[in-house]
Amino acid sequence: MSDPVPAPQVHAAAAIRILDATSNRATEALRVVEDHARFVLDDPHLTEQWKRLRHDLTAALSPLSPSLRAECRQTQHDVGTTISTPSERQRADLNDVLSANLARVQQALRTLEEYAKVPLVPFVPDAEGLSAELEAMRYRSYTLAAAMEVTRSSQDRLQSVRLMVLVEGQAEPETFEHLVTDLFAAGVPVIQLRDKHLTGRHLLDRAQRLVALAKKLGVLAIINDRADIAAASQAHGVHLGQDDLSVAQARRIVGPQVLIGVSTHSLAQAQQAVIDGANYIGVGPTFPSSTKVFDHFPGPELLSEVAQQIRLPAFAIGGIEPSNIGQVLLCGVTRIAVGSAITAASDPARAARELLHHVGQAIA
Repeated sequence: MSDPVPAPQVHAAAAIRILDATSNRATEALRVVEDHARFVLDDPHLTEQWKRLRHDLTAALSPLSPSLRAECRQTQHDVGTTISTPSERQRADLNDVLSANLARVQQALRTLEEYAKVPLVPFVPDAEGLSAELEAMRYRSYTLAAAMEVTRSSQDRLQSVRLMVLVEGQAEPETFEHLVTDLFAAGVPVIQLRDKHLTGRHLLDRAQRLVALAKKLGVLAIINDRADIAAASQAHGVHLGQDDLSVAQARRIVGPQVLIGVSTHSLAQAQQAVIDGANYIGVGPTFPSSTKVFDHFPGPELLSEVAQQIRLPAFAIGGIEPSNIGQVLLCGVTRIAVGSAITAASDPARAARELLHHVGQAIA
C-alpha cells in the first residue's frame, strides 16, 4: 500500500481546487455584470471599470498556472455541481440578473480572499499579498456596484428633467418667490438656489421658500454648495463644486435619497463623480458666462467626451442661451443648466419656455 499523502499537500490541493472553482465563478459573474453595463446601461466608463477588475483578478491569480489548476480540478467528483435552488433557475428581469451576479462577484471575491491565506508555497509565494489584493478588489466591486445602482436610479429620477435654472436669492423674499413661481409655472422642472452673498440665515429662508413651492408643485429644489442648508430646508438635492465637500461628506449631512450633483470640468472629474456616487453632473463651462469667471473653457468638446463615455445624467452649463444651444445638443448632452440667460431676461418665464422648446425638439 502506498504511503498516505501528507496532510499539508492535501490541504494545498483542496485550497487550489477552491481557488480554481471560485475564480471561475467570479470571472463569469464579472462578465455578466460587465455585459449589463455595456448593453443595458450602454455606459462605456462603467463597462471599462468592470472589465479592468476582471483582468486584474486574472492577473492576481496568475501564479496558479492553468496546468496546476487543471491537475487539482475534479469537476466530475464535485458534490456542489448537483446542488441548486429554484431561484437559481429564474430571473425576474434584467436588474435581477445584475443583482444576482453582483452578489456572486462579491461572495466569490470573499472566498478567494480567505482561501488565499492558506500557505500554498511554492505555488503562491506571497499568499498574504494575494489575499490583500483580493480584498482590495472586493471593495472595488462594492464601489462599482453602488455606481451602477446610482446611475440606474438617477436616470429614472431625472428622466424628464432637461432644464435646471440657477437662481439667486434676491434682495427681497417676495421677489424671489415671484420669480420662482413664474419659472415653475413655465415648466421648469428643477431650480437650483445659488447665492454667494446672502447670509446663512437669509439663504435658509430662501431655501425653505423654494422647497415649499417645489414640493407643492411636484418639482425639484436644489441648493448650491451648502449641504447644511439643503438638509435644514429638506431640499431635494445639493450641488457641489470641485472645491466643496466631497460626495461622501455631503451624503453624511443630507442623508440617503437626496440628489447630489457635482460640477466637472474634465472627463476625469466626470468619471470620478460617477465612482464617488454622484446622482448627476454639471459639465462645463461650455461658453463664457456673465455669472462666473473661468480661466479655462473646455467647451463643447468636453460635452462630446462625456456624452460618449458616461450615462449618469449630465447637464451642460456655462453661457448657454438660444443662440448656442444647438451646439450643445449636437454634442449629445440633452440636459442644460442655465442662469442669467433666463433670470436676467426681460421675461424669465418666456426665456425658460424657449429653452425647453429647443431641448424638447432635440429629444423628440
